[in-house]
Amino acid sequence: MSYPYQIKTLEDYKKDYNKSISDPESFWTPIAETFTWRKKWDKVLDWNFKDPKISWFSGGKLNITENCIDRHLEKNSNTPAIIWESNDPEEHHRVLTYKELHFKVVQFANVLRNNGAKKGDRICIYMGMIPELAIATLACARIGAIHSVIFGGFSAQAIADRLDDAKAEFIITCDGAFRGTKDIPLKSVIDDALVGNHTVKKVIVCTRTRTPVSMIKGRDVWWEDEIKKVETHGNPDLPAEEMDAEDMLFILYTSGSTGKPKGVVHTTAGYMIWTNYTFVNVFQYQPGQVHFCTADIGWITGHSYIIYGPLSAGATALMFEGLPTSPDAGRFWDIVEKYKVNILYTAPTAIRSLMAYGNDYINGKDLSSLKVLGSVGEPINEEAWNWYNVNIGKEKCPIVDTWWQTETGGVMISNLANVTPAKPSFATLPLPGILPCLMDENGSEIEGNNVNGNLCIKMPWPGIIRTTYGDHERCKQTYFSAYENKYFTGDGCMRDSEGNYRITGRVDDVLNVSGHRIGTAEVENAINMHAGVIESAVVGYPHDIKGQAIYAYVIYDGSHGDSNLSKQDIIQTVSRIIGPIAKPDKIQFVPGLPKTRSGKIMRRILRKIAEGDVTNLGDTSTLIDPALIELILEGKL
Repeated sequence: MSYPYQIKTLEDYKKDYNKSISDPESFWTPIAETFTWRKKWDKVLDWNFKDPKISWFSGGKLNITENCIDRHLEKNSNTPAIIWESNDPEEHHRVLTYKELHFKVVQFANVLRNNGAKKGDRICIYMGMIPELAIATLACARIGAIHSVIFGGFSAQAIADRLDDAKAEFIITCDGAFRGTKDIPLKSVIDDALVGNHTVKKVIVCTRTRTPVSMIKGRDVWWEDEIKKVETHGNPDLPAEEMDAEDMLFILYTSGSTGKPKGVVHTTAGYMIWTNYTFVNVFQYQPGQVHFCTADIGWITGHSYIIYGPLSAGATALMFEGLPTSPDAGRFWDIVEKYKVNILYTAPTAIRSLMAYGNDYINGKDLSSLKVLGSVGEPINEEAWNWYNVNIGKEKCPIVDTWWQTETGGVMISNLANVTPAKPSFATLPLPGILPCLMDENGSEIEGNNVNGNLCIKMPWPGIIRTTYGDHERCKQTYFSAYENKYFTGDGCMRDSEGNYRITGRVDDVLNVSGHRIGTAEVENAINMHAGVIESAVVGYPHDIKGQAIYAYVIYDGSHGDSNLSKQDIIQTVSRIIGPIAKPDKIQFVPGLPKTRSGKIMRRILRKIAEGDVTNLGDTSTLIDPALIELILEGKL
């Protein structure tokens, strides 16, 4: 499969970029025409950021799975679509060709239909990183159902909230999942999440760990039993459901600055074209290469760069069950050597973690197949960039430092491998279609170079968020209200003398822990549910491995004598309500929280204390009780 829209030179980039901004409709038309449509669109782009209302390729009819699978069958049916590496390196790996993936997706689409699922239904997927997760996701899209994948580390309460918000009627899960030396009891977590639920009709359970589980008659069915029912009827062909370009493809929940997670909605055509275009161009993918994205499909990175981007490009995607440090810290390098991986796309957290183990786990590993390295999830620090470049890329592989978000669908700012220049710790230049700007606190655009501001985007791209599920006003307030006629990313950014962009971190109350966004309000709500907690405030502080860690200031009633045990109880409460990913790294019991006379907690001061920057706490004259600051400083962890 060739990609006529693949940028080959810096001059091509400049030409394409300028055209994409000056005339987006004529830029995207020939790119869209390379995909399979049932009916061509009536209009390429219609938008305003006030409502907001954005549509791409309106009137067009298609199904994303025909573009990810069916169209590759004539010439590339035996090309590996998905290679799966197990948590246990001794377990036999699996390879699904495009022909086999097609068969299995149609098969499971029949299972969904047989269990009553139909176009427009919301289906929650809570599974480990096994091929069946990708199959289930694609089967939902094939019948026009809206999938909502939930990361396997979330708690029952976090799942229950998401099920309720999406009004999901179906769940696809596993008995359990393997992650390093741990067995995660997925089905029992789902059972807890379903207590009091009145919308879910069916739970389909795939066997993975052979953990004993409770199966409720009439509600719970085994994946394998349902497959056998389809097989007895010869796995009837199931034509893909015709979808409108702007029909909902999936909901993916992400943390915001308020306690309730928001369901980011992506639609069919624009998301498909954006993930494909960014995959082909950022990584400079060549047919036959093996692309290894180490993310979990429960996050947007896995959606876009394990499933939809690579498969729509006819690529080979490698998915991995497990941890980069299990059974030892050479796991990634073993996988690269075993499958002759050409593109490795991972997170700075993983890179920093592996750096800490030293180079003994790299020595003797054949990494010569690598052509491109990628970084995703958070800004990569220069030390980690250099280690990655020297020890993994052997100074021969470009590192694409990609900046993007759940809401953007795919990469927004990044160098293109071997095409545009890289700069350590800089995302560098925007992709075609992306018009960034920096704004000051007063709503004025900051012109020129060597400047800092809040990062906004001035015009829509095909993969932009369309709404937040069930609450369009929240979408408007979160992303389109801070600055008129602009999408606000929530990130701070600097632009250097050459126009390169460097992301400097969140400017709202959202933390970036190990590349995953966690809302401070969500963590505070969970802490405050502990019986002994009166009030809390959560901030982020720098962490050598995670990038950012969670520091919680807690007013505790002292009813429990052992403060260390009390802190463990609070951590357990957060794990139970959100999941282990949101556990505070430090909990400091404080006599009070610094508040203004209007009652607002001065998190700016708490953040500086957590960071150890106590020489410049700024103006404290507006605080009700400035003396509190000294008491908090005395107890700093």
